[in-house]
Amino acid sequence: MGDGRIYKSTTDVKVSGVLAGLADSLRIDPTIVRILFVVIAISTAVVPCVIAYLVMDWVMPKDTDREHEI
Repeated sequence: MGDGRIYKSTTDVKVSGVLAGLADSLRIDPTIVRILFVVIAISTAVVPCVIAYLVMDWVMPKDTDREHEI
């Protein structure tokens, strides 16, 4: 990490690690990002957030550096 890229988390995974990886790159608690995602999804009729999540899941690489730390 540290190169400015966003990676899917391999340590704090609830669905696929996208939101935890985003929270890690922003240096905030993953729970806050998950709650914000749900609030934004509900307020935008869910579909745009689901599409954005699926695209991020497809595009974001896994954080393989932390995978071996456990």
